[in-house]
Amino acid sequence: MIYHLLYPLHDSFPILNVFRYITFRTIYAAITALTLSFIIAPWFIQKVKQYQIRQYIQDDGPATHQDKVGTPTMGGVFILFSSLLAVLLWADLGNGFIWLLMYVAVTFGLIGFLDDFLMLKRKNNKGLTARAKLFWQVVFALGIGLFLYFYPDYDTRFAVPFFKGVRPDLGLGYLLVVVFVVVGTSNAVNLTDGLDGLAIGPFFIAMGTYLIFTYLSGHVKIAEYLQIPYAPGVGEVTVFCGALVGASIGFLWFNAYPAQIFMGDVGSLPLGALLGTVAILVKQEILLILVGGIFVIETISVIMQVSFFKATNGKRIFRMAPVHHHFELKGWPEPKVIVRFWIIAGILSLIAISTLKLR
Repeated sequence: MIYHLLYPLHDSFPILNVFRYITFRTIYAAITALTLSFIIAPWFIQKVKQYQIRQYIQDDGPATHQDKVGTPTMGGVFILFSSLLAVLLWADLGNGFIWLLMYVAVTFGLIGFLDDFLMLKRKNNKGLTARAKLFWQVVFALGIGLFLYFYPDYDTRFAVPFFKGVRPDLGLGYLLVVVFVVVGTSNAVNLTDGLDGLAIGPFFIAMGTYLIFTYLSGHVKIAEYLQIPYAPGVGEVTVFCGALVGASIGFLWFNAYPAQIFMGDVGSLPLGALLGTVAILVKQEILLILVGGIFVIETISVIMQVSFFKATNGKRIFRMAPVHHHFELKGWPEPKVIVRFWIIAGILSLIAISTLKLR
């Protein structure tokens, strides 16, 4: 809104020409989302306490987690509100990718909201069934894929890092890639959200990394120089990424150990879906394995644990999955697990950025 109100006046007021720069609007989208988070969070936490919107903890989890029973939840609501309002203020709303990401935030946010609502209604940690949750994730992810498939100038060829000449055109098969990446990342962030600040830290590190990639991929000269896929119009997504980073840092202020509020599925599911969608937009889906390495590790640990348990009639690889619980049960204090996972996330993101020079 600010962009559309002020930039058209730049001929009369040259100083307003600054609004055409994506970098300028990205910085202020991040600052706006951060500020909104700080303003909204205390009021929101008070309200969820008043209406007893609180977390229920599974009985078979680590014993230390029983102290978290009753902590306010559904903090993802103010993450989404802060970031989306910042986007509406600072982004070019004529850009189709901006509206696509809003669609992702709202639809996956609704799945998470329903899951959290059912948990609260039943007064346990059982919300939507896994089958119902997966069904709606796939449906909404197909919507993303169809939007991109029919979007003018969007390239459905699949980019393979380090092999600039390998870009197979998957046609309708690209829909399967979109569904796999978006649904997989959404659930991976959800699985990681088990300790105070554990999911939101790696998330804003990963989104900050893709913020760089969106800007580079949306700039034709830089993309050509770095030999990365050029995606017309994707540069504006940088503003959206900035808003998400700002809102996430604001949430972390209140979610840091010991957490005053949890994000809930209404936060983890859409944030993961947004991360996967941004990776698709910049044609760096494979690189998401590095950028979102913590989420990948957490997901693989669950798959390994469940598969091994079924194959060996009850034996386990880890003391508990996801793997962050394994380290807790080994005696690591919760803050140590969290910070060390953040450090790993930061290292993996730096490695991912370094691949820009390995094309």
